[in-house]
Formats: sequence, C-alpha cells, structure tokens
Amino acid sequence: MELAIGGKPGLWRPTDRAPNEPVGSSVVDRAKRGDGRARAELLGRLADVWYRYCLSMLRDADAARDAAQESALRFLARLEAFRGDSSVETFAIGIAVNVCREQRRQRTFEACEQPDAHHADTPRPDQHAQRREARDRICELVATLPQRQREAVVLRYFEQLPLAEVAEAMGCALGTVKATLAQALRALRNRWE
Repeated sequence: MELAIGGKPGLWRPTDRAPNEPVGSSVVDRAKRGDGRARAELLGRLADVWYRYCLSMLRDADAARDAAQESALRFLARLEAFRGDSSVETFAIGIAVNVCREQRRQRTFEACEQPDAHHADTPRPDQHAQRREARDRICELVATLPQRQREAVVLRYFEQLPLAEVAEAMGCALGTVKATLAQALRALRNRWE
C-alpha cells in the first residue's frame, strides 16, 4: 500500500473525524486482525499527527514525510503487539519519536522550516509579517534546546498531548517529563528576552 503523507498523492487519505476524537477499540481490534479498512482508517487518523510531529522535530518537509512514512510502516508491523495499556495514538506517536531520534542521529539540521499556517481570515501584511517573525523566532529557540527538551516541548505544546502520554511516548517517568518541560520553558524564557 502506498501511503501519502504531507500532501503527496497516494491511496491513504485522512478520515473525516475530528482530529482529537480517539480511535475506537473496535477499529483497533479489527485492524489487528488484518481488516484493511480498519487499518486504512487508523493510518488516516494518524497521518497528520505523525507528519506534524516529524516536521516539528526534523524541520525539513521531505525528511518529515520520510519519517512519517517510516512511522506508519513500523506502526503496522507492531500493531499486533499493541496491548491497549495506552491509547493507540500514544502508541503511534511513540513510534514517531523513535523514528525521529534515529533520523537526527544520522544527520544535522540547519534551519527551522515549517509551512505557513493558512488562516480562514487573511491577516494584514504587517500582521502576517509579525506572526511569521514570532513563529520563526519560536522555531529557532526551540531548535536550540537539547534533544530531550525539544521532544517534550513539541509533544506537549505543539501536539498537545497530556503529560502522561508525553511520558509514555518518550519512554520516561511523568516526573522526568515535568522537570524536562520546566527546564525547557526556563531556557526558552531566558533566550526570548
């Protein structure tokens, strides 16, 4: 099955469900048994999450597509091992965390590139410039954080995962996530000034 992530054409399309609506256990159970439609629904629900996370961590659209694609393939390969101790979304984002870690070990990054957000209302040129400048500054500051702090910030504030799910995705204790986020926010505040 060809998967389309990050805007490339293919067979995989996100579903019409709300992005924060959890995947039902019946869909997961059917997917674990090999039901193609259930697997496609799962992949469709997770595609945007994987891509956004990978783009936030890798800061390169092509690398993010590759990482999201790899996350999807690993997710399918490991789906039968999913026991339901956490949400399927947390299980899936944990896979993306590991894929991004592997990719970062293999290369270095220079710029913070993220696509412009498209808003329904068109801002005035000065507002657009201010938003872009602020976004670019935030990306630059987040990029200066150590890897672990950057992962925690992206998962908690960009992907808006609850603290417990951030801890699970990162493979560490809840207290560690809280301490890591506190250190990251302190560093970001100091650098912002």
